[in-house]
Amino acid sequence: MKRLALLLLAFACTAAWAQTNVRVRGTITALKGDVLSVKSRDGRDIALNLTPDAQVVTAKRVTADEFKPGSYVGVTSVKGPDGRLVAKRIHALGPQVPQMHGAWDSIPNSMMTNANIVSSAQVSGGNELTLKYKDGEEKILVTPETEYYNFAPGSRADLKPGETIFSGARVGDDGKFVAQRVAVSKDGVNPPQ
Repeated sequence: MKRLALLLLAFACTAAWAQTNVRVRGTITALKGDVLSVKSRDGRDIALNLTPDAQVVTAKRVTADEFKPGSYVGVTSVKGPDGRLVAKRIHALGPQVPQMHGAWDSIPNSMMTNANIVSSAQVSGGNELTLKYKDGEEKILVTPETEYYNFAPGSRADLKPGETIFSGARVGDDGKFVAQRVAVSKDGVNPPQ
């Protein structure tokens, strides 16, 4: 029995290692059944296989007032001339998104911080957000140029050719891209990337 349990555990670990997490950004070219065809920013054609229960959300622009201490957010930032991180975009995150702070690829030399807002204080140049995540804390400057986004529930009817999407996907050892959630543009508002 122990051998069988170890064998099943080894199989599960191997299956997990065979999958890679990737970010898919691009423009929808078609939706056929559960396959969303996307032209990526770098010109590749990607077939994004939606799980049967895949969540679709639409992007909407909001104001800073929607984000208070305790809000779980993703902040895309770049270093300012003085070395401080300056927020370019702030968007709401669901609880399933892991906390982190690290390099990001949506804007050159950008960082992504997925964390809870602890506080906001007025400083020279704007407001400084204190963000706490499982491995630490970041202070990020918010300026009048910072963009704010939230998401509204959408449906597969929103996945129309010409709309822009952002999705975290898994790539299995068979090369298929599989997504459980897709953020899509609506009314000219692109999802934060």
